[in-house]
Amino acid sequence: MDPSSVFADGALDGRVCLVTGGGTNLGREAATELARCGAHVVIAGRREEVLQEAAERIGERCSWVVGDIRTDEGAEAIVGAALERHGRLDVLVNNAGGQYFVPAEDIAAKGWQAVQRLNVEGTLRMTTVAAQRAFLPQRSGSVVNVTVSPHHGMPAMAHTGAARAAVESLTRELAERWAGEGIALVAAAIGRFDTESLRKYPENIWRQAAATVPLQRLGRMEEFGWLVALLASPFGRTLSGTVVTLDGACDNWWGAWPPRTWEDETGTVPTEQRRPAPSR
Repeated sequence: MDPSSVFADGALDGRVCLVTGGGTNLGREAATELARCGAHVVIAGRREEVLQEAAERIGERCSWVVGDIRTDEGAEAIVGAALERHGRLDVLVNNAGGQYFVPAEDIAAKGWQAVQRLNVEGTLRMTTVAAQRAFLPQRSGSVVNVTVSPHHGMPAMAHTGAARAAVESLTRELAERWAGEGIALVAAAIGRFDTESLRKYPENIWRQAAATVPLQRLGRMEEFGWLVALLASPFGRTLSGTVVTLDGACDNWWGAWPPRTWEDETGTVPTEQRRPAPSR
């Protein structure tokens, strides 16, 4: 496996990390970066063949376990597998989640409940099991809860926005409650990333998504991996109780960039005419 392009070799040596939803896209990228930094990684999900393929791709530091975070039995099995294989658990990355495009007024009760059950209840269930079975007994542990940005609303995504806001609230409360037990919790709010799933949509969809990002591009999956590795490090513990946003400045703006009302007839944003600096 190639070394990390950001972190020192062995930055996470000896750490055991569990990544839910680790078989594809951002979860797999996070697991890859954690392994590159020296951690032992267990990836979890519901599809055996997907997990097996991802683990083989990541390398010898990665193993997998099938489980459903929406059930008590599934969460227990996932955490139990990590403890059985490695004797401890240091970092839980709650990456598993899901949603679908639908206008707010058309969200059915069944769909709303499904999103809440996976994103909120599943995250809380995994966090509670990991704390009870690993973090509290060893008086140390870190939880990274993956949420979404921008926080000021996303069209056709009201159900997931509400769910992820709940997770961020849980992150803050549990960070305070468990601070004395050596447990840190951080929420990682991510924006629009160039994932395999996004590329399944027509090209105009992901190009328009990139155009709404002030940075004027989609996030790269490796950048998400870097953030997770940082939060899994000792430095990440200093951010406990906070929401770290990685979204190309989407949280700071709403709409297309640059704002259409700022453009002149050529389609560019005028800049202030500055006086030349006086000569010395």
